[in-house]
Amino acid sequence: MYCLRFLTRAVKDLKRIDRPFQKIIKEKLSILAENPKVLKNNITALKGEDDLFRLRVGNYRVIFSKEDKELIILIIRVGHRKDIYSG
Repeated sequence: MYCLRFLTRAVKDLKRIDRPFQKIIKEKLSILAENPKVLKNNITALKGEDDLFRLRVGNYRVIFSKEDKELIILIIRVGHRKDIYSG
């Protein structure tokens, strides 16, 4: 099982999202921490970035990095798909 860690920016991003969507995102992150292979259809490596991935959760995206040796998933950003890739 992986340990989830959030950057301060990711926590702020998550708080700005409506509560029903927050709940869904948190459930997906819990599944991601348990076994990332279960969500492999919703995970894509970001082009032009080393070791960064995105998790698709409906219209929202979670940008994260994964340390397999230390079993840590670092959540970098959370946001709507139209906003998440800019800045």
